[in-house]
Amino acid sequence: MAGSGRRPEHRGPPELFYDEAEARKYTQNSRVVEIQSQMSERAVELLGLPEDRPCLLLDVGCGSGLSGDYISEVGHYWIGMDISPAMLDVAVEREVEGDLLLADVGHGIPFRPGMFDGCISISAVQWLCNADKKSHSPPKRLYRFFSTLYTALARGSRAVLQLYPENSEQLELITAQAMRAGFTGGMVVDYPNSAKAKKFFLCLFVGTSGTLPKGLGTESASEELHQAKFTNERTRFRNIKGKSVKKSRDWILEKKERRRRQGKEVRPDTKYTGRKRRPHF
Repeated sequence: MAGSGRRPEHRGPPELFYDEAEARKYTQNSRVVEIQSQMSERAVELLGLPEDRPCLLLDVGCGSGLSGDYISEVGHYWIGMDISPAMLDVAVEREVEGDLLLADVGHGIPFRPGMFDGCISISAVQWLCNADKKSHSPPKRLYRFFSTLYTALARGSRAVLQLYPENSEQLELITAQAMRAGFTGGMVVDYPNSAKAKKFFLCLFVGTSGTLPKGLGTESASEELHQAKFTNERTRFRNIKGKSVKKSRDWILEKKERRRRQGKEVRPDTKYTGRKRRPHF
């Protein structure tokens, strides 16, 4: 159930669609990686996580770990679930920082109650609407997923699921099963008036009725300009406060230190760590 950052064509079940060749193909596509990173950043933003401590997140349909990369970058821990062995193989090869589980989320979320501080999912939940086997009932599989997800999340936390609904009926089915499982919340639509930029985020609350965040691109032109300016200033301020610029030496050292704390084998730091290589002619 890997999230590829693009609208998938439903040609059979995801574990067959995302074979080894397809998994490597999309993981090496720079445009797909960029879109996946943007949607992951937006999903984590919508979670409204506390800024004073690291959280443990569940990544549903984690694929090759592209969304997990962003979760690690901002200092949180994660566990990823996916139905595609090929996708998880690529994630292992990429040495992602999260733990990985091969599983069909239509069978439920197999973790203890209240374990996660939040959940994200990129381009995956719509797969549950497909009856790929005779035994598959989309409403039952969706309810099983949402009811066990509700249990696995801590009270007061959120789940943010980015999805590509094929039609309004599919959107209603997904939302109805989520509400039936106990969630509150609703759909956040970014850039609703744009055919290409439009994105659906199902923002769900656990145990509380929070205020649904506002979708991007819903303001007037002048407000959008102000919002863009504010976002840029906030990003710059964040870097000034001590967040390392991506791919810089400090960023690489921080990443290596996180992996050491997780007990993973990491190459020793040297004066060459993070140094750019000269181009070869």
